[in-house]
Amino acid sequence: MRRHLKALLHSFLAPPLALVGALLVLVGLLAGAALSVTALGPWLIAATLRGASGLASVQRALAQSLLGVKVEVPAAQAAAPGPFGWRRAVLADQRSWRAVGWVCLAPVLALPGLVVAFNGYVYGALFLLHPLLRHVNYTTVLAPDGSEQHVSLSWFGTQMDTWPRWLAVVAAGALMIAVAPRLVRLALLPYEKVLRALLGPGAADRRIRTLEETRAQAVEDAAATLRRIERDLHDGTQARLVGLGMHLTMIRELVAAGASSEQVLAVVETAQGNAKQAVADLRNLVKGIHPPVLDQGLDVALATLAADSPMRVEVRVGVGERPSPAIEAIAYFCVAELLANAAKHSGADAVDVEVVGGGGVLSVVVRDDGRGGAIVGAGSGLRGLLGRVGAVDGTLECDSPAGGPTVVRVVLPYR
Repeated sequence: MRRHLKALLHSFLAPPLALVGALLVLVGLLAGAALSVTALGPWLIAATLRGASGLASVQRALAQSLLGVKVEVPAAQAAAPGPFGWRRAVLADQRSWRAVGWVCLAPVLALPGLVVAFNGYVYGALFLLHPLLRHVNYTTVLAPDGSEQHVSLSWFGTQMDTWPRWLAVVAAGALMIAVAPRLVRLALLPYEKVLRALLGPGAADRRIRTLEETRAQAVEDAAATLRRIERDLHDGTQARLVGLGMHLTMIRELVAAGASSEQVLAVVETAQGNAKQAVADLRNLVKGIHPPVLDQGLDVALATLAADSPMRVEVRVGVGERPSPAIEAIAYFCVAELLANAAKHSGADAVDVEVVGGGGVLSVVVRDDGRGGAIVGAGSGLRGLLGRVGAVDGTLECDSPAGGPTVVRVVLPYR
């Protein structure tokens, strides 16, 4: 109900605001064009463009507060220092000209909402209250004999002046009020779509913002990977190699002191164990950077992941031409992270992994039978995957209703 009331309020507020704004902008542009032969003309046009941007911001805020339409504000264009730099930036700013287009179109786009709201609610209320207002709402007509007659509501030549006919009028009024909220929202759909198209960021702006976000995410991932490698080398491999050196020193001292073979062999076995563990740590470290099993193909690498998983994992890979190594690595790490999430958080017993290549894209779908409720950005690891996938212009979609199942779809370019 509150949402319907807000939409109704917007239907009555937006048209007069849009009409006044369109008149002001048109007058400003026409005056600026007429004075363009003078030095004042460009300044007046620039001021009008800036005013149109302000009006568009007000209408954007009104639509967001009353209709729930969230329109992302485009990035501002940098201006050179000084008043002439400001004027040049305003006149060359596509956002300002798109705001002018919106301000001029807004009255036409807002009018259907006002018409539908007025007819739906006002006439609906009058019809609903017709039995009470029938003596007030009448029309005076001349009878054939020249006398005046008061005619009540008439539909298709039939006067609704008796109580059985009142029921039809009341029913029509109730129906109009019932469907009015839906009709108002439908009438405002063109308004909302054009608002997003003209006042939101353009395709180039969205592309630049996406690249900035993915670049920042890639830099953060690279820094985190370097910190992890440094930590693993310092706390694991380096400590074991230091221990190996100490044990070799002990072996030399024991041999020089003529110790028994049992003592020497005990230290040799300990040193051998440290060496084996250091090699295993290095292999795990390399596997975290680039799994060597990927050299044999994505199908073999995913089969190895499935074999190491504590759950029942079924893998189906239908890839003809192999994608680039970077794409294969991203697909591998996505599946590895999703399997780890399923084992850790979802309580799933079985996971289905399907990888299909074709049409220049690689599609990875991971489906588990767990409890669901996975949300991107809620600490489930999906946010990191989203940044990794976005770095190559890929997409990640997660469908995880409460109670499951969870289905994550990753689409990556082949190159």
